[in-house]
Amino acid sequence: MTPDIYAEWLRRQGQHVIRTDSSYWHSEGMRVFQAFPYHWLIEPGPKELRELMFRHHAFALRYSMPAHDGQRGDACYHAVYTENDYDLETLSAWARKNVRRGLRNCTVGPISFERYLDQGWTLRVDTLARQHRQVRESKQDWCRRYAAASDLAGFEVWAAEVNGRLGATLVTFQMDSWAYMIYQQCHSDYLPEHVNNALSFVVTQTLVRRSNLRGIFYGMQSLDAPRSVDEFKFRMGYQARPVRQRVAFHPYLAPLVNGFTHRLTKALTTLAAGQSRGYAPARPGGKESGQRTELQPWLSPSKSRAGC
Repeated sequence: MTPDIYAEWLRRQGQHVIRTDSSYWHSEGMRVFQAFPYHWLIEPGPKELRELMFRHHAFALRYSMPAHDGQRGDACYHAVYTENDYDLETLSAWARKNVRRGLRNCTVGPISFERYLDQGWTLRVDTLARQHRQVRESKQDWCRRYAAASDLAGFEVWAAEVNGRLGATLVTFQMDSWAYMIYQQCHSDYLPEHVNNALSFVVTQTLVRRSNLRGIFYGMQSLDAPRSVDEFKFRMGYQARPVRQRVAFHPYLAPLVNGFTHRLTKALTTLAAGQSRGYAPARPGGKESGQRTELQPWLSPSKSRAGC
């Protein structure tokens, strides 16, 4: 499955999608564009950025860069898993205990998009309320978003069920040799059953065992979610991959940009990516051409919480 399929999903949602030499870009509005695939680390040249700003009237462009470029962007991380094996023995004692409890209390497996659209909205509303985040879309908009993915190759929906009821769900998408954890949600009633642990474990293990995958992308560093969201990923064995996040502003507007507008722009692009991703390693390539670059090694979570 290619980035073009993901781009088609975004277009079906009414987003503006652009292809350039280094990447794809999407915007839900306000002329703020986020680069994707989110796991690509790119270094677009001045010519490419100017074309996006002047030809496509972009107000701001946000993208992930290699961490070694310390002169631009903010220190940040991507939550990823790139090992060849994933089982209970690879987890910490805390994670093993909760995964075992979850597997005793629920069953995990794929479900149809029809069932997800019919029963998943309740979990979404409950998840956002528990995280003290606003519901920024209607049920109709949410259904339209995921119905648009139902006939596209590479998209899957997984669920943890307790007595036949959905306790937690997870939408995934395979893009080239990477799998994306697009959106995970869980109802508060089933948190004591550790359904999130069981769901993340089974899906991660299943994806790792697919021979055509190089890694799993669990998202960019959260700006609007509580810290516990990312901590959960790390406890489940994911690693913080150091990157730099850059927001490039239109040159005519750059003199007007201050700290507030800079943070607002990053928040807008994070929300756009988070609702569509979501989420976000790279291939060898040059710098000025905007090609992708591999980044090694990973950092532990405790060493990568700056910036972004």
